[in-house]
Amino acid sequence: MKEVTRDVYLKWYEDMLFWRKFEDKLAALYIQQKVRGFLHLYNGQEAVLAGALHAMDLSKDKMITAYRNHVQPIGMGVDPKAVMAELLGKVTGTSKGMGGSMHIFSKEHGFYGGHGIVGAQIPVGAGMAFADKYFNTGGVTLTYFGDGAARQGSLHEAFNMAMLWKLPVVFICENNGYAMGTSVERTANHTDIWKLGLGYEMPCGPVDGMNPVKVAEAMHEAIERARRGDGPTFLEMKTYRYRGHSMSDAQLYRSKEEVDEYKKIDPITQVLDIIKENKFATDAEIEVIDERVKDLVEECATFAEESPFPEAQQLYDVVYEQENYPFIPHRL
Repeated sequence: MKEVTRDVYLKWYEDMLFWRKFEDKLAALYIQQKVRGFLHLYNGQEAVLAGALHAMDLSKDKMITAYRNHVQPIGMGVDPKAVMAELLGKVTGTSKGMGGSMHIFSKEHGFYGGHGIVGAQIPVGAGMAFADKYFNTGGVTLTYFGDGAARQGSLHEAFNMAMLWKLPVVFICENNGYAMGTSVERTANHTDIWKLGLGYEMPCGPVDGMNPVKVAEAMHEAIERARRGDGPTFLEMKTYRYRGHSMSDAQLYRSKEEVDEYKKIDPITQVLDIIKENKFATDAEIEVIDERVKDLVEECATFAEESPFPEAQQLYDVVYEQENYPFIPHRL
């Protein structure tokens, strides 16, 4: 695995802090009714993404996930201004304002959604890996889903075929404990979700999803296994979300004390503590990072709010163009 150096820790700190503050801003805009529909935030789970990115080859690896999907494309290289604009339904967004919160997408940067149907991305991710194997691209697909989606039947079909064909895919369950609002203990007679892989003789195991180093180590091993042609791995990232399932979630299923307890192992705090303990940066240098993050978040918000909404004509432009039906003009 690539060495976890001083620069890596500083990048992790800045990236995770930006992702956190970016979504905090989205929460504020949601309350102002500038972000409509649903809004599912990633607060607390940032180490899962930070560690994975350290192990990936962004020139050929891909990522697909569910609807808690705002910061992943940013990590993959998508302009955060375009992501925020998409959430505000603006024409400068990643899908010209037509996708919204749950459907961020960027083929250019290898991010394939953003899926609103629970578990739908699992077989799609396996299919993307099938394409990589068929065309011999050397790429690996990281397929993410939550603990709730682990109960979907399509998971078993995808696991079976992925093992049968030795597809270059890593299945990752981000187990934040509650799915939409029901604890893992109440949805199955087992709580170790990673053990589902055992039925398919798939390499599998639990990972500390609050620690980016542990995530990076596990992801590196899984990605290299897939790239060698040895097939898939299933990892259960034990993580936690500080906010509700979505902004409309009253969170009656857990206590404030429980959330505060998990915040003691916050991934951003863990990384910052290592930076300070090893004197990787002075307090003044950390303050510069904090200010840079704050300024970038405001830049994204200003860009999104000042961008125009799409014109009505765009509804037709993004659907289809048919030669023998010339009655709807297209401009895209």
